[in-house]
Amino acid sequence: MNELMLTDLETLVTCESPSGDPAAVARSADVVARLGAERLGCEPEYIVVDGCTHLRWVLGAGQVLVLAHHDTVWPIGSLATHPFRVEDGVLRGPGCFDMKAGLVMAMHAISALPSANVTLLVTGDEELGSPSSRELIETEAAGCSAALVLEASADGGALKLERKGVSVYEVRITGRAAHAGLEPELGVNASIEAAHQVLAVSNLGDPVLGTTVTPSVLTSGTTRNTVPAAGSFFVDARAWTVEEQLRVDKAMHALRPVLPGSSLEVIGGPNRPPLERKMSEELYARASRIAADLGQPPLRSVAVGGGSDGNFTAGIGTPTLDGLGAVGGGAHADDEHVLVAELEPRTALLTALIADLLDTP
Repeated sequence: MNELMLTDLETLVTCESPSGDPAAVARSADVVARLGAERLGCEPEYIVVDGCTHLRWVLGAGQVLVLAHHDTVWPIGSLATHPFRVEDGVLRGPGCFDMKAGLVMAMHAISALPSANVTLLVTGDEELGSPSSRELIETEAAGCSAALVLEASADGGALKLERKGVSVYEVRITGRAAHAGLEPELGVNASIEAAHQVLAVSNLGDPVLGTTVTPSVLTSGTTRNTVPAAGSFFVDARAWTVEEQLRVDKAMHALRPVLPGSSLEVIGGPNRPPLERKMSEELYARASRIAADLGQPPLRSVAVGGGSDGNFTAGIGTPTLDGLGAVGGGAHADDEHVLVAELEPRTALLTALIADLLDTP
């Protein structure tokens, strides 16, 4: 067991960093910067975009991008109910699995290299969809031969070779108010129009291709006895391919009202492009060979529906391997945990993979 890794992980986990709290994210960035300076031997560059603090270490020519985030979904005060602890080889604490363990692994892997042409980018808004860091991520990835994403692994340590692209929409509906008892016929019911649109949107998915289009939060109306004049609902759409993502986007923006006198406005579109398998296969084959050389069990791979910053790096054409971080489970849940015994071998794999990439012309 690498006690220094556990100490570093405790340092990060015990500095709470909920994505929606810029001050907390800034405090966390200071802790990450101090720790990274100790491990990597140099200070990072602070990059603040729209009030969110990101950190960048550029070592040498920055040939390989190592990507992590230090924000979490856990609100301030979570340590009181989910304290950092290690029991029976299982480490717990808010954000330990997603993804502060991955960040510690990245620092230790890079520090183990005799020399490194590596960029370590640590963002502060991944859990929000990376609104302020997307351009930064894409810019850094564009100049690199590979992007290694330290998001937590899938079940049993599997790497994530595919991620669905994510699109987010809001459908706004305008009707006309009227008294529900005296003259409802004079109104245009936004709730009924919303029902038509929700059904239309739910039919845009394609189970065969794995495309999901899910109406979620729905609001409409003001009082019990008033024909609703306005309503809206959100839509989460996910697809394995760019073609499917664009098909859904076109269909969403082609929605038309059903009730005479009602109107629609569709806001939004693709948020993350898909991470397609073709962008990961070569790196996965390389990592599998390295794992065998290290005497580690054979690697496994999965496809997952959730997005990460790896979607952005793959989306601009940079070969990307995701899920290289901690082995454990319970991301965003009460059971969030990291298997301590897996930290060292996973870090050794990451170190060897970076070294192998740097040795490749």
